[in-house]
Amino acid sequence: MGQVTPYTIRRCTINDAATIARHRVEMFRDMGDVPTEELARDLLEKSTSALAVLLADGSYVGWFAIDAGGSVIAGAGVHIKLQLPRISHDHNRVEDSPVPLAVNVYTEPQWRGKGIARALMRELMRCASEQGMDRVVLHASDAGRPLYESLGFHSTNEMRWFVPRSSKMAR
Repeated sequence: MGQVTPYTIRRCTINDAATIARHRVEMFRDMGDVPTEELARDLLEKSTSALAVLLADGSYVGWFAIDAGGSVIAGAGVHIKLQLPRISHDHNRVEDSPVPLAVNVYTEPQWRGKGIARALMRELMRCASEQGMDRVVLHASDAGRPLYESLGFHSTNEMRWFVPRSSKMAR
């Protein structure tokens, strides 16, 4: 059996916005969604600003895994969004809690495969449960899907429509 890698998990603060934003850019880069450095810089700048606001107002909550030397080795967060009342998944009640959208799940490449993302997701799920939220949603990358399925996440019927950039829809 291999050596256990020591790390701790801590809650993110407003001072962590730039690191979370860097993870966000790297996550999208790993998925092949950042074709140029110009787009990477723009995403980093806009994400850093947005995350600072969301961390300050509490609508973004994140966690970092920190190695023995104090370096951030992985992170995960939730963007908490208000939702209309809905029927619970077991069809027994009406739920009206906010819904956390798991985002920015990222592990530095040299730390992957050591269970760190799993530990972060379990912390995220524990927090959502303790806060009385009835679900956590996420958009899984192909690489992340096996982890999320092993944690009990299920595929849903979500669909998307993208507004055409070249024309406005007639009213």
